[in-house]
Amino acid sequence: MNKLEKSSFQFDYFSSNYQQFEEDFYQYANINIPLTFLTDDILKLMYTNKKNYFRLNAANSKDNRDHYFIFKEQAQKDNHQVIRYEYVGHRFG
Repeated sequence: MNKLEKSSFQFDYFSSNYQQFEEDFYQYANINIPLTFLTDDILKLMYTNKKNYFRLNAANSKDNRDHYFIFKEQAQKDNHQVIRYEYVGHRFG
């Protein structure tokens, strides 16, 4: 991901809802890669596919179910070209 793209879309890393996202992700994910190393790929996937969620497939979950992590897109008040993804919640597939 280049510098321009990275500054165009981002998670709200320092919020309580991002902390909840981390907790939910680790509760259900059965992978050996820390979330920190996946966030750029997750953001790019959601941004390029114009989706406000991503799916953790059953093969990578602890309970062998699909899990959907849902976000709300928010434009920054001071810069409308930056999209921030705020975690809304989790659903089973």
